[in-house]
Amino acid sequence: MNASAPSADSLRAALAGLLDGLPPKRAAQAVDRLIANYRGTTPTDAPVLRDRSDVAAYAAYRMPATFEAVRGALGALRDAAPDWEPRTHTDVGGGTGAAAWAVAEAWEERPPRTTVLDWAEPALALGRELAAGALDAEWRTARIGGALRLADADLVTVSYVLKELTEADRAALVTEAARAAQTVVIVEPGTPDGYERIIAARTLLIEAGFTVAAPCPHSGACPIEPGTDWCHFSARVSRSSLHRKVKGGSLPYEDEKYSYVAATRFPPAPAASRITRRPQLRKGLVLLELCGPDGLARDTVTKRHGPLYKQARDAEWGDAWPPEDEG
Repeated sequence: MNASAPSADSLRAALAGLLDGLPPKRAAQAVDRLIANYRGTTPTDAPVLRDRSDVAAYAAYRMPATFEAVRGALGALRDAAPDWEPRTHTDVGGGTGAAAWAVAEAWEERPPRTTVLDWAEPALALGRELAAGALDAEWRTARIGGALRLADADLVTVSYVLKELTEADRAALVTEAARAAQTVVIVEPGTPDGYERIIAARTLLIEAGFTVAAPCPHSGACPIEPGTDWCHFSARVSRSSLHRKVKGGSLPYEDEKYSYVAATRFPPAPAASRITRRPQLRKGLVLLELCGPDGLARDTVTKRHGPLYKQARDAEWGDAWPPEDEG
């Protein structure tokens, strides 16, 4: 269906083609139910996406945001492991395939062979349609939970899935991903509870022998005092006209907040420190909130710092700091 290289633009084009003619009112009703589930606190033991109308609504509502969040996590992973290229990729709970698109874009010169696992066949069917001609992927039905067994893969991604599982199944799934993969990337909503799930997964990965590649500059304990704050980042998401109708908004974009961890079995080169909040621009200076090996800190960069000042003004939330060429 879409012969162009995987990207945010080609994903939107594929979505527009599939969703053309979908009644916005029907899609909006399905989205309302999905939002209620997405914001709920009770893990489910059944697929969230029940039929094609649910899946189409989900694709319009969530795929662009999930793509951008995973893209952000993969970008940080690639910065920490620039010479590593996965040849095989398993996307657990991948639904309509947003993470698969992000992985294919991240390694667009040699995209890995992807296997998307999900327990909702309608989601897999629509994902398969979207990916036709664009992704080298296999779409397989699998029950996502503690009993799942994964084939060995270079990369395993788990995005926006842990919230749907019980605590025991979350731990079992992360442990199984660690057994099967050389690199694991887990993404959750950028909420306090999403961050807690990421921290729990991070701990399990480290216990399994992994090293944190991103976002943390270290594999030690998170310096954030529990209950006082949470680590999360933001991705800008362009919204299609159908997306705006379904979401009931008028802006051409939205900001997706997400938390993540990327960890590897090989030694990565993590950032010296990472910007953990949107940089604050003041007259003649930039305030940066940072997380580094020694914990949380604030750095003030002024015009006296020369070229570093301009780089600080251009820096974004989630970037490594200082820039690599500044050492």
